[in-house]
Amino acid sequence: MGRLAVWTGGIAAVAAFGMVGGALAQAQRPSTPRASSDAQPRPGFPDGFPGGPGGFPGGFPGGPGGFAPPGFGGPERKLLAQFDKNGDGWLNTTERQAARKSLKASGNADSGGPPFGPGGPGGFGGPGGFPGGPGGPGGFRIFVGPGGPGGPGGFGPERFAKAPKPGPKVAVADAKSGGDASLYDPAVLRTIFLEFEDKDWEAELEEFHNTDVEVPATVTVDGKRYANVGVHFRGMSSYGMIPRGYKRSLNLSVDLADSKQRLLGYKTLNLLNSNGDPTFLRGALYSHVVRQYMPAPKVNLVRVVINGESWGVYANAEQFNGDFVKEHYGDAKGVRWKAPGNPMGGGGLAYFGEALEPYQRLYEIKTENAEHAAKGWKALIAVSRTLEQTPPAALKAALEPIFDVNEALKFLALDNTFVNEDGYWTRASDFSLYLDSKGKLHILPHDMNETFHSGGGPGPGGPGGPGPRREGAPGGAQSGRGGRPAPGGFPGGPDVFRGPGAPGGPGGPEGFPGFPGGPGGGPRFFGGGPGGMVQGGVDLDPLVSAKDARKPLLSKLLAVPEYRTRYLQNVRDVAEQWLDWKQLEPLVSQYAGLIDREVATDTRKLSTYEEYQAGLGLRSTAKKPAAAERGLLDLKSFVTQRREYLLGHAEIKKLSR
Repeated sequence: MGRLAVWTGGIAAVAAFGMVGGALAQAQRPSTPRASSDAQPRPGFPDGFPGGPGGFPGGFPGGPGGFAPPGFGGPERKLLAQFDKNGDGWLNTTERQAARKSLKASGNADSGGPPFGPGGPGGFGGPGGFPGGPGGPGGFRIFVGPGGPGGPGGFGPERFAKAPKPGPKVAVADAKSGGDASLYDPAVLRTIFLEFEDKDWEAELEEFHNTDVEVPATVTVDGKRYANVGVHFRGMSSYGMIPRGYKRSLNLSVDLADSKQRLLGYKTLNLLNSNGDPTFLRGALYSHVVRQYMPAPKVNLVRVVINGESWGVYANAEQFNGDFVKEHYGDAKGVRWKAPGNPMGGGGLAYFGEALEPYQRLYEIKTENAEHAAKGWKALIAVSRTLEQTPPAALKAALEPIFDVNEALKFLALDNTFVNEDGYWTRASDFSLYLDSKGKLHILPHDMNETFHSGGGPGPGGPGGPGPRREGAPGGAQSGRGGRPAPGGFPGGPDVFRGPGAPGGPGGPEGFPGFPGGPGGGPRFFGGGPGGMVQGGVDLDPLVSAKDARKPLLSKLLAVPEYRTRYLQNVRDVAEQWLDWKQLEPLVSQYAGLIDREVATDTRKLSTYEEYQAGLGLRSTAKKPAAAERGLLDLKSFVTQRREYLLGHAEIKKLSR
């Protein structure tokens, strides 16, 4: 594997470890809310991680709250009510200055610091090291501030070793107008100008990350100015794994100060950095296909200019809000939830009894009306209970009046067909739920940028050996064509992740293989064993996780013969219609024509221009691109190979026409 592949795997593992700690600590935290003035440490491992030869010198610092990188868990810090002295619902300059001062004094600001330090031999370092520094009460921090040098055999791409150069200057008068086209028109590349009051806007957004404070900016689109638009960094890994100065995802609240203000009819914009997608297109392509079958957020591409400097291309994804559900379901009187990314899973409509707390920890409710919310939680629990307790023969009659099964079978088929690495099949999270005004629950796609995923590259297998990811496979995660290497040490790096995992703490995971746990036990997290995540490539089995009790939409629905047949028919239909390069190439070419020049001059992007070009699949290249070293197939190769695998699958071939 290339150095970037090693770094990605290592950092993802470290990040996931932080999320696991956060999830466990959050699960054990008392439900009593804390006062907004409290310093709230991030949840994690209270004693840190011990160091030693080949590791971090001194290990990971712990402290109150333990280890948890920024963006990887912990409750949102509530600051607005405390510092909104004039009661207008947002913080002006003076109010934000007071809030920033308080955050820094408490050690809870996501501000940059000196590098963590060089890695030891075989340790985590590499070009770029681990930027950041001790995070105060929240514990160790990753990837805030410029990087420092690492040690031999460490992790860290050269891409992030230095702060990026400023992007090209762009004036409002230089930008093309989108005219009468909608905000999400795929044929238009609009420019969104953001003008912040202060030059240190990036540091301010970092400090207010994971809080309820938004930083106001003036936004200009098609020559029209929108005052006091709220801006904050969004995302978990797409934020926490990206160093300062590089492209991070943004959320814009057009209605921050004026509840009636709209930008081309929309009050919220999600501008995504396409983390892990050098083409920038995966989310837009997946959204286009999904919307042929069911409701899904629209996605297109925009250019973002901040304080006169181009920050390049972003994916512009529609917000799952009241406007969205009104468009697709007729009204907005229902209840909305988000099931955020969770490597521990468990949020896939599993049943935890009748108490609300387990569900409130796994699902973020987006509906403020208390009466509607109470009815919503009751309905969500009823669906979970019905899935858990109803035998297959009776499930259709019991479930269909309260849950849109037809929509769910399409959701699951699309999720698998396009190998969504943030999908339901892998960890039962990263989706949206909507209870409509008639009392029926719907499941909808949420995070779409990790689709068309071919895995992390071929490599040596761990326990279970190499081979395709297949349903029910024992041992470690396996790698096949386009697959991802199993735990077994990272080449050139430390000997973590080797061997079976020790038991975890009470109610917790075994953790990562090679990291000791404590008594109590729990499911394996990162080995593909019972309850663990699975990863896939172009040969991902359409029935993967079909017997995983922690993913009841798969295990319970597909236990019903009729539903299993309909699901497989959906997979076949999608594969025949949309895993077809003749269908997708015109869309890819159209987008490439819009963004090629912008990608070439983008100094803030997370991959190279060569990776972007190679990833499109529109032209051949004699030089093996870095993306191929990571095992990321170009779009054409993914579509071709995935189609061949699915249409040749024994279960799909048996289906009648």
